[in-house]
Amino acid sequence: MKTLIKDGTVVTAQRSFPADVWIEGETVRDVAPSLPRENADRVVDAAGMLVLPGGIDVHTHLDMPFGGTTSSDDFATGTEAAAWGGTTTLIDFAIQAKGTRMRDALDTWWKKADGKASIDYGLHMIVTDLPEAGLEDMDAMVEEGVASFKLFMAYPGVLMVDDATIFQAMRRTAKNGALICMHAENGGVIDVIVRRALAEGKTGPIYHALTRPATAEAEAVHRAIALAEIAGVPVYIVHLSSEDALNQVREARDRGLPAFAETCPQYLLLTEKELERPDFDGAKYVFTPPLREAHHPPKLWDGLRRDHLQVVSTDHCPFCFKEQKELGRGDFTKIPNGGPGIENRLQLIYHHGVNQGRISLTRFVELVSTTPAKLFGLYPRKGTIAAGSDADIVIWDPKAEHKISAATHHMRVDYSMFEGFAVKGNVRTVFSRGDVILDGGVYHGRQGRGRFLKRAARGGAWA
Repeated sequence: MKTLIKDGTVVTAQRSFPADVWIEGETVRDVAPSLPRENADRVVDAAGMLVLPGGIDVHTHLDMPFGGTTSSDDFATGTEAAAWGGTTTLIDFAIQAKGTRMRDALDTWWKKADGKASIDYGLHMIVTDLPEAGLEDMDAMVEEGVASFKLFMAYPGVLMVDDATIFQAMRRTAKNGALICMHAENGGVIDVIVRRALAEGKTGPIYHALTRPATAEAEAVHRAIALAEIAGVPVYIVHLSSEDALNQVREARDRGLPAFAETCPQYLLLTEKELERPDFDGAKYVFTPPLREAHHPPKLWDGLRRDHLQVVSTDHCPFCFKEQKELGRGDFTKIPNGGPGIENRLQLIYHHGVNQGRISLTRFVELVSTTPAKLFGLYPRKGTIAAGSDADIVIWDPKAEHKISAATHHMRVDYSMFEGFAVKGNVRTVFSRGDVILDGGVYHGRQGRGRFLKRAARGGAWA
């Protein structure tokens, strides 16, 4: 199939310019001011539209067991919802169970995705156990294309590892070129605060936020960066939520350290007041790190604009309010941690970022597509529109108006964190490797067409 996207405005991380895009099969073959219609099997009129590289969400949790239940979106529903929102690639997390080999986790997550994913996907490996053989496992994962590892400084007894384990893992990535991703909160201190709150009868959702102070995040971010500096490797901080933590990343980058961080729409647009909603509705907003006080979001927007933060992902980990979130009635620690967002990321960041003048259009593309591709070994195959790149393309209508609601979204969850949010700017057409998988409000994707992406270890050539 030869496709010509005609008369649109192509937007990359570097510039925005009028151009046509020629696609042959799965690949972009040419981008030029005016390409002839002859020999095109299909011509797509993009007049008045923005032509964007497909979104890349590098932080999702599909079909993930947590807190006695499992996230409600699997690789079928989650990847379809992603496509509805203009995301054409995601990177999910395989979880190594303690006492097992990483290969076991990789096989498990491949089975979860096989025959279900409708867009391309990669995997990170969550490391919970690192004996001597585990260091060799890390090398084996990189050879399989799993070129990033996540470690937790929170959730004692479940996911948390100690500083020595973190440092060992970092030293290994100095050799194999992978990237360490850190969930940075001081889990030990938080555990003490949580136990005290429960003993005092403080059990409602708001105490999820009040027992996880921003200082505990900042301390862990500082420690993670220090360990990476000693090991001589880059580090990537996931779901950064607070000004306190942002300051640690900014100071490290000012010193020339390869410290990177992402934030998420919920931290940019919501505050801890959501957890005070009556009738246990605050449980819908229980995720970790928690929502913060109102002075934090403007600082995070400023961090995105100034490149102190490099990526916006979602941490999509949905649990239905009924039957799942309600497991925590009477004890906030039993509320499954996570929220839905994979479908709304581009809408929210475009509207509240570009439309509100907080970030430029090119910076928008950089945050939601190009830098994620660069940091996680997918660029230039993904994350841009250029000759030789995969034809993962979103035709974006900057004038389309949309109201976010659980009644109309495609995530398999019974609420929206952004219920009632009105946005201007939305997807019209989505190409995934040249296939039109969404057009004009009709989904054409197919379960199983998504491919596992073997990602390159960057070896120090970071964005």
